[in-house]
Amino acid sequence: MESIWSKTCKFKKRSSLNGDIQTEAAVIGGGMAGILTAYQLQNAGIKTVVLEAQTVGSGQTQNTTAKITSQHGRIYDRLIEEKGKEKAGKYFQANQKAVEEYQRIIDLEQISCDFERISAYVYSQNEDQLKKEAEAAVSLGASASYVKHIEIPIACAGAVKFENQAQFHPLKFLKALAEKLEIYEYTPVKTVEEQTIITDKGKVSANYIIFATHYPFLNYPGLYFTRLHQERSYVLALEQAGSLSGMYIGDGADAYSFRSYGRYLLLGGQGHRTGENREGEKYEHLRLVAKQYYPQSREIACWSAQDCISGDQIPFIGEYAAGHPGWFVATGFQKWGMTSSMVAATMLRDRICNVDNPYANTFSPSRFSTAEMFQIVQDSAKAVKGLAKRFFQIPAETAKSLQAGHGGIVECEGEKAGVYKNKQGELFAVDIRCPHLGCQLTWNPDEKTWDCPCHGSRFDYHGNLLEGPAQEGIGGK
Repeated sequence: MESIWSKTCKFKKRSSLNGDIQTEAAVIGGGMAGILTAYQLQNAGIKTVVLEAQTVGSGQTQNTTAKITSQHGRIYDRLIEEKGKEKAGKYFQANQKAVEEYQRIIDLEQISCDFERISAYVYSQNEDQLKKEAEAAVSLGASASYVKHIEIPIACAGAVKFENQAQFHPLKFLKALAEKLEIYEYTPVKTVEEQTIITDKGKVSANYIIFATHYPFLNYPGLYFTRLHQERSYVLALEQAGSLSGMYIGDGADAYSFRSYGRYLLLGGQGHRTGENREGEKYEHLRLVAKQYYPQSREIACWSAQDCISGDQIPFIGEYAAGHPGWFVATGFQKWGMTSSMVAATMLRDRICNVDNPYANTFSPSRFSTAEMFQIVQDSAKAVKGLAKRFFQIPAETAKSLQAGHGGIVECEGEKAGVYKNKQGELFAVDIRCPHLGCQLTWNPDEKTWDCPCHGSRFDYHGNLLEGPAQEGIGGK
């Protein structure tokens, strides 16, 4: 399962770290947030290196739908109510400036990445809610309006339109910026002690350390595992489905996402919390939708993405934790990693360069409000449930009873194991405990992976690590 971006853009190989080095700033993570932050710091005169566990852009960036927009669903009416008009306005301004900053960098560096300015829409069945959202957005300075008719074949009451947004090919953009930076690939970070990053390839001493790893892998300090959860969603790239003049996302649990890329239409949806896809058939559902609305279309790629969500649905960008000067974090981007990555890069650059940034308090990781409490309690309950299952759930079947092509938790030599049986009847057994904090993993039948319902770590059926915050695989049994 390779995204349309990965299929159409290849990166050169880079060497791993080889020995100890010293630098002013070190960025952990070579995705959009990490590369943009390193680029901004380097241009500000701060010597910066990037450490990437795999290869540049191999994490969430390659799986995005690559919408560059300040319209993050139907959020501004809620943000005004929960955070007040001033903070809601700063959230909008930070993200709209991020759109403009992409344009500036692309023009300055002359990057060919299929960038185009385009309108963004959030559609819904509820006309009153859409009108309230449009009014809220306009009050914050957005070029927004309620429109009755849209071009996608979905029954709805209309949409909120944001003008002057953008879309692009994320890996083409990332590739161009990466050429300007000092990057070490296949250099996973094991831990960080004071101002020293420790890897198997050597140590990096830095005055400033930026954690841009999608989900922070250090549990302490910061306690981000109590404040974040992860969700998955799925995408099809279709040929012969026509083209769109805008980008679209629905409001609600069962809504869909649409955008064009050249001759392809990207159709997304079927989101769920990571670790809660026991029934599967997410891709099949999207295929049925594609057949219904675009009967002449042909699928040329399918893939999935993982999104990190904070309690109040605003990213954490700033100081990692009290008592650790020089540590910074960028996480909790929801489904809006492109603008959030740019917001993070410019904010962290300003902070390290001692420049006041008007948006710092809005995104500060040290913030807390009652709006976060419900989600924090809900996430904590999920974690407790995941731990309890490991100790008290009795496996429902044995390895022999598994159907070919399926996975499940079984009893294996008197212990629980996760077992996948391929179509040839070969068994692949793994430890069912997530090495992050010990939650019981669940089988994702769509992707043939073992996923953690507590904090979102993922592993293939061989036990290899696919997604953090876990830092190691689950091995075989």
